[in-house]
Amino acid sequence: MRKLYRSSKDSMIAGVCGGLGKYFNMDSTLIRLLFVILFIIGFGSLFLVYLVWIFVVPKESDVDIL
Repeated sequence: MRKLYRSSKDSMIAGVCGGLGKYFNMDSTLIRLLFVILFIIGFGSLFLVYLVWIFVVPKESDVDIL
């Protein structure tokens, strides 16, 4: 079973995009570009989602990774 976590190695701000990239087996740069595009299209509403993920999704060091 895969676990969603914030990456500590592939992190620009808080590791959310790096963790999503590992979870979906995608390049984290592509995830970051998607976030920026959706941020611009959604008039900043994605920023609130990103902030929630920072506090809800655990860090990589706090998760048991098999």
